[in-house]
Amino acid sequence: MPTIYSSAREALVDLLRDGMTIAVGGFGLSGNPTDLIEAVRESGVRELTVVSNNMGVDGKGLGLLLENNQVRKAVSSYVGENKLFAQQYLNGTLEVEFNPQGTLAERLRAGGAGIAGFYTKTGVGTPIAQGKPIAEFDGATYLLERGIVADLALVHAHTADRFGNLRYRMAARNFNPACLVAGKIAVVQAEHISGTPLEPDDVHSPGVYVTRLVQATPREKDIERLTTRPRPEGA
Repeated sequence: MPTIYSSAREALVDLLRDGMTIAVGGFGLSGNPTDLIEAVRESGVRELTVVSNNMGVDGKGLGLLLENNQVRKAVSSYVGENKLFAQQYLNGTLEVEFNPQGTLAERLRAGGAGIAGFYTKTGVGTPIAQGKPIAEFDGATYLLERGIVADLALVHAHTADRFGNLRYRMAARNFNPACLVAGKIAVVQAEHISGTPLEPDDVHSPGVYVTRLVQATPREKDIERLTTRPRPEGA
């Protein structure tokens, strides 16, 4: 059963250190563990390796850690919304390891399952394959990708029960479950913490993976690009 903390800062204060690897859930700005990201920023730890689908946008999500020059290396699959990310990469202050999105998800899942590596066709014949072992299976070429095990996972869930069982909501389910299992220690912020156990069929991630739990601060949920169209007449 996870320990429930009163704030993100208290949940992380004795876990953070310079040079650690942190897996951070979320998809774009959806499902970002914002309270926990802010606590990392306030801690001042540096030289971090951050594993995440993307690195937020300027001033939001993981962009906060980039602004504070706390990230040494990013392991990501999409970075197109963050100008500061591009600037730091081009001037050589940020190391970037690009991954195809499905490969990144599988590397996290594999790390959580105790699988050291797996072979995939994705990336063969591209710069992604440089320096990686290759092998042939059934006449096709595959490259070896290593599973990812992070020192710490930061995760956002919609609902948690006191046993740490989790439910995610919509796009926030992308990458949060994979990051959760890849962390040696997993700290989860949840919008709702229920004293009533979740029904087994409603559990997206079992509580066995959750180390610490904290109530998420209510806040407006950001979106990278708001796209609208005119409302039809009479709607």
